[in-house]
Amino acid sequence: MPYHLQRYETYLFITRTIAVITPLCLGIGLPAGHAVAQQVSFKTPSENSKYTQQLNLEVGDEPKHIVRIFEIHRVYPNSPVIDGLKLVEEWGRGAADYLNGNGNAYVYDEYVMENGDRFFARSVFVTERTAESIKATQVGYITSATGKLAGMHGIIRVTVNFDPKTGFNEIETNIEYAK
Repeated sequence: MPYHLQRYETYLFITRTIAVITPLCLGIGLPAGHAVAQQVSFKTPSENSKYTQQLNLEVGDEPKHIVRIFEIHRVYPNSPVIDGLKLVEEWGRGAADYLNGNGNAYVYDEYVMENGDRFFARSVFVTERTAESIKATQVGYITSATGKLAGMHGIIRVTVNFDPKTGFNEIETNIEYAK
């Protein structure tokens, strides 16, 4: 196997391992105490997602190696309910390192509820490009929350199908949380 393919396979293995192990190493988990864990799952179609800012910079060491920063806004007309509040929008801001569409990203999400309360999450993405699509898996944790959601903590898991060139971005989100 050519050296650059071996290096690429090693890179994919490492980034996938980081995405899975990082939350575990940080001690993420729901409490074993009196808090009752809740779970909510929902899908967001592409028509409810829009890249508001994005910048790709060519690294130059290899063809199709880019560093990317982006901001994406999602709205929820069929609002999922979290702790009794409707989720109305989400802002995702991140930075990625891609080689031919494959790589990892760090994303900071801000979820806004109908009453203005918010919760925030920090996640790691692993992205894989195939001939048919670009898919990413995200694992992260809730870092803080305001208002009625104060004290909220938990894990966020997301799968994404996307194409930044066309703006296509659909996701499936699973949030496990407790207060």
